[in-house]
Amino acid sequence: MSRIKSKDTAPEMAIRRGLHARGFRSRIHRHDLPGRPDLVLIKWRAGIQVHGCY
Repeated sequence: MSRIKSKDTAPEMAIRRGLHARGFRSRIHRHDLPGRPDLVLIKWRAGIQVHGCY
């Protein structure tokens, strides 16, 4: 389990690239929010948690 990455996983990077290409700007891994979401779209007040690289 210690070798499983917790940041910048392949599914997370694919979603980040896709959103950025469509003009969505986000912050990553905000420490001040509960659950520490992978992406935070501040303009839309939305947090995205990406699960899937195990």
